[in-house]
This record gives sequence, structure tokens and C-alpha cells, in this order.
Amino acid sequence: MKLGSKVRLKVPCLGNPVGTIGVCYETYDIGWGLGISVIFPNGEYDGFSQEEQKGFLEFVEDTNFSYNFQNVMTLSRDFDKGVFDEVLGINSVKKLYA
Repeated sequence: MKLGSKVRLKVPCLGNPVGTIGVCYETYDIGWGLGISVIFPNGEYDGFSQEEQKGFLEFVEDTNFSYNFQNVMTLSRDFDKGVFDEVLGINSVKKLYA
């Protein structure tokens, strides 16, 4: 999987039920192979090693979505600003009243 890939959860994770779609906002390698960081429509995010990707995630599709990850504070702020709304299919108006 790569930056912008959409994934579907195979198991409940971070308050999200099975089948929830997330998007990869970062790829990384810390010495154990390529990992990806994924954010979900509820704003929760996490990193997944290659092994975890097999158990937790199912590839859905590649998108043209691009994101320049800096840190988790900026990530959360960008989520609140709606940066991920379109790619995750989030209704910004609904989010305001959640």
C-alpha cells in the first residue's frame, strides 16, 4: 500500500467497526519493513507494520490523495479542518454537529 491508498478494516480498531474505510497518510520504514499510517473517519489514526496490515487491513483502492505528514498535532488539526473529508467521504456539515 502507498500514500493515498484506501483500506478497509478487517477487525474492529480504534473505535471503528469492521468494514470502516481509512486512508494512508504516511509510509515509513523503521527497519522492519514498510509501514503505513492510516486515518479513519472518526479522526483516530495509527501505524501498521507489514504484518499488522495483513491482519487488520484490506486494500480497497489507490487514490490521488496526497498528504505531507509533519506530526500528529498537525494531523489532528488538518482532520478538523476537513483535509480528509473528501477522500474519506465525510460530510463536513454533519461533523460540525457530532
